[in-house]
Amino acid sequence: MSRIAATFDRLRAEGRTALIPYITAGDPHPDCTVAMMHALVEAGADLIELGVPFSDPMADGPVIQKATERALAHGTSLGQVLEMVEAFRRQDQDTPIVLMGYDNPVEAMGYVPFALRAREAGVDGVLTVDMPPEEAVDGYLEALAAEGLDRIFLVAPTTPESRLQAVETEGSGFVYYVSLKGVTGADALDVQDVAEHVAVLKRRMNRPVGIGFGIRDGERAYEMARLGDAVIVGSALVREMESLVGAPCEQVTARLKEALAPFRAGVDRADREQSS
Repeated sequence: MSRIAATFDRLRAEGRTALIPYITAGDPHPDCTVAMMHALVEAGADLIELGVPFSDPMADGPVIQKATERALAHGTSLGQVLEMVEAFRRQDQDTPIVLMGYDNPVEAMGYVPFALRAREAGVDGVLTVDMPPEEAVDGYLEALAAEGLDRIFLVAPTTPESRLQAVETEGSGFVYYVSLKGVTGADALDVQDVAEHVAVLKRRMNRPVGIGFGIRDGERAYEMARLGDAVIVGSALVREMESLVGAPCEQVTARLKEALAPFRAGVDRADREQSS
């Protein structure tokens, strides 16, 4: 059983919703990324989504785009991101790590070499934004599956039935539900609309459903935790890094913990109410 599946099974048995924070590898400085990952776990992260910097992050809003630019300015590459995961695994063998990024860096490395290096480094799942299942090139999904890496896909409010079927067939780990029509960090969340779509997904998918995009504060995390199996938080955390460029890593990790705390509190509040 994968670390992702084992974590969701444990949380389900405990009556808990997963909290999945996102950070961009290499931002605000590559030397801080591993410490930031450990800080997220200390602050209550159940899984970590680690962004792989890419020059054209088309699914991301301005906050994460700027973070990517800062990371690339430091020369952060896919190979370095895998080294960061490997360093994280020297102390943490339990927390699942999902790489989120785009096809170009993976294709440049080669699908088979990437999958092998990712597995050896301790990666558990991969979400390649511009590779939906029905458009995945030959060898991509097979390479991930051969190394036991979960294939995670985005599902949006506008996702057609044909893609839902492909996600159900080709995916594993969990389903990432995009809670609004827009990019990361957008602010147009319709809770009732999310509730309706997530209810349908949970009935038809054979894996947990995580909700992301537009979760800007603890109250939104609370609302989404009442609907899904996981709450995914990105831009609200990454935004804090912009003011910490050049700061010592100790200051960065302390602020990251503070920023994650209200989201953890919101998810925990939802869990307590649903278990009572």
